[in-house]
Amino acid sequence: MALEGVTKPANRALVGTVCGDSGMGKTVLACSFPNPIVIRAEDGLQSIPEATRPDAFPMLSGVDAVEDLKGQLMQLIREDHDYQTVVIDSVTALDRMFVEHIVANDPKKPKSINQALGGYGAGLSAVAALHSSVRKACGVLNTKKGMHIVFIAHADTETMELPDAEPYTRYSLRLNKKSVPYYVDDVDLVGFLKLETHVIGNEGERKKAISDGTRVLVSYSTAANVSKNRYGITEDLEVEEGVNPLIDLVPSLTAPPTKKAAK
Repeated sequence: MALEGVTKPANRALVGTVCGDSGMGKTVLACSFPNPIVIRAEDGLQSIPEATRPDAFPMLSGVDAVEDLKGQLMQLIREDHDYQTVVIDSVTALDRMFVEHIVANDPKKPKSINQALGGYGAGLSAVAALHSSVRKACGVLNTKKGMHIVFIAHADTETMELPDAEPYTRYSLRLNKKSVPYYVDDVDLVGFLKLETHVIGNEGERKKAISDGTRVLVSYSTAANVSKNRYGITEDLEVEEGVNPLIDLVPSLTAPPTKKAAK
């Protein structure tokens, strides 16, 4: 006997985060998703030739940047358009923008985010709340409009201190810890973009790291960096400029989901 309302969920557009050091090609990779439009907290699109550069909203800057961001997201939610992917470039720059917004709007004029809103972590919690609102708006674009969502993040290192292992260092997103979960926990893929590197040198000599410039995307769980996926990917993916390495691995990329009207 079938239960009322129970169905097999259809493929949904991807929600993912691409993380990596500066100059790795994060923006180029993000813009290789179908028919993208870019929300810009930084101007990474200069790395893409003008002839193939995707459409983008005006740069977010100044005292109205947070309100402008909300307006750009609401346009995508409310208006009819043919864009299939929204790229947020970058959540790291958004974080700086949110910090400036919280500090500037605190009537007590604190000197830093740690002192904002009375201190004791309240300022960072307010920053995380703004990231949460961005994630919720992008969730609406994903589920109601059928859009792919790609968050770009710069990388930083963090020390992991686990109860059952020795401390070690790994790459993570350059965000305060309260904000990281919005771009890691409830997403379909977190990819770490890096140079394929080989270490050379004889025993007893100083080792040297070399690379031929090949870039790879790590999107499976590893201790070296924050990464994951829901598509069964277990190997490094070589990234060629302008070519999406996920095209044959993510069902909604090979067969785009039906665009849904906003409610």
